[in-house]
Amino acid sequence: MTQKEQQELGKTLWNIADDLRGVMNADDFRDYMLSFLFLRYLSTNYEQAAAKELRGDYPQLGEGDNRTPLAVWYEENAEDVTFFEKTMRKKMHYVIQPNYLWNSIYELARTQSNDLLNELEDGFKHIENESFSGEFQGLFSEINLNSDKLGKTYQARNEQLCKIITKIAEGIAGFSTNSDALGDAYEYLIGQFAAGSGKKAGEFYTPQRLSDILSEIVTLDSQEPSLGRKKNLDRVIDFACGSGSLLLNVRKNIVNEGGMIGQIYGQEKNITTYNLARMNMLLHGVRTNEFEIFHGDTLKNEWNILSEPNPAKKIEFDAVVANPPFSLKWDASEAMAEDFRFKGYGLAPKSAADFAFLLHGFHYLSRQGTMAIILPHGVLFRGGAEERIRKKLVKDNNIDAIIGLPSNLFYSTGIPVCIIVLKKCKKQDDVLIINASEYYGKGKRQNFLRDIKNHGVDDVQKIVDTFRDRLEEDRYSRRVSLEEIAKNDYNLNITRYVSTSEAETQIDLKEVNKKLNGPDGINEKIKAAIDLHNSFLRELGLDEI
Repeated sequence: MTQKEQQELGKTLWNIADDLRGVMNADDFRDYMLSFLFLRYLSTNYEQAAAKELRGDYPQLGEGDNRTPLAVWYEENAEDVTFFEKTMRKKMHYVIQPNYLWNSIYELARTQSNDLLNELEDGFKHIENESFSGEFQGLFSEINLNSDKLGKTYQARNEQLCKIITKIAEGIAGFSTNSDALGDAYEYLIGQFAAGSGKKAGEFYTPQRLSDILSEIVTLDSQEPSLGRKKNLDRVIDFACGSGSLLLNVRKNIVNEGGMIGQIYGQEKNITTYNLARMNMLLHGVRTNEFEIFHGDTLKNEWNILSEPNPAKKIEFDAVVANPPFSLKWDASEAMAEDFRFKGYGLAPKSAADFAFLLHGFHYLSRQGTMAIILPHGVLFRGGAEERIRKKLVKDNNIDAIIGLPSNLFYSTGIPVCIIVLKKCKKQDDVLIINASEYYGKGKRQNFLRDIKNHGVDDVQKIVDTFRDRLEEDRYSRRVSLEEIAKNDYNLNITRYVSTSEAETQIDLKEVNKKLNGPDGINEKIKAAIDLHNSFLRELGLDEI
């Protein structure tokens, strides 16, 4: 499927969503629609694997037969079903009985069956409970098919579900639904739902073009970015992963170049978004043994694999990316001050956990790794505890680059943000500061970073090229020595080092005086004009001026 066709699939699905959701909140409808798409994906993969497993025994149905081939095989081979499902569970890591497959569910919806809601509910539970080692456990836990948001009565809810599922099935019938196509359509829908949900979008979505910057930066060679992209990454983590789009972008950058990622890790506090991320991984063809998404609080460090206090045994990551909640209030207790992630730096203030998130990720960064995190500008210049943390990071030469971005890029906030790039081991004794605040396009609701295809300039590529080659450009980027930063009391406010304002034109006062008072100057011309005027007044017998 071409990129254009993938975009068309995404737009088709979004038009269906926009048409059907009516008065329902965008967030609520998102969860229903994306879950149905995920069921469609699981069913297609499962049926293809079943056909491969059964080979010549897989039924071929005639035109007009609306049963699923697997349902026919189950009826004809009841004694072999248990062995078949055991085999499929090992190979696919999940089992879907014929009556729960997407095409069976669609047939119930198409015929307006009163059993659809109950069958769909049972199907979701079945997939969760029959997955290998409980890998799908809780995946559909937040999908409430009995919610009043779908309708006040069972009948009303069932009718609404019939309508939604029929529209989705008919809408995607003409498109290929392989993992890449459906995965990209899924991402497109997440972005569209984010636009519709306003401030809540910050909980789960990083705009794609911003995601591109972070994923490009962390996949470059950490010591010599100008050498280009790394071939492999052992481990990558996003500790506030939302829908998982940042992690998938990092994976795409490596895999598209023929490289490999050992393991993908993500953490998410919101249960609905956590399930969204798991679905997103699977929809993009990431196998269950290739990723681990944990549901828990990052700041409380509830994930067992990250709780090892012994530096020699702790897990480390070659790439760390994050777009955590901005200036989140948190529990900065005295006990937390002894936490191994923050010891030696101090605690971020209770009113803003920005540096707590940064230090959390930085603690697990490997010496050969790169970390890129999106934070509000305030972390660059606020005083108190944040100044002390900033000072230590600068003195230890851990801040590699600071990239100032335009305001109003996010659905969740209009404030300008920055990307801070950190490394534990870097060659340059300076900080690259990029002021990209004026490089953007204006949209109806949000600003955006322009691309070469639609706007003739590529704001993302300019940032990446500048970072990669550590370029300096007037009013855009500059390498700032640690000594200069120290003289500025470790204030990293971007405009202090790279101002976008035009230099004032120098005025030559001697030249100005010559123009005013020289032989042909303005004053001589004024005098000549007055003399001429007075001559007319004298002729008329009037007083001179």
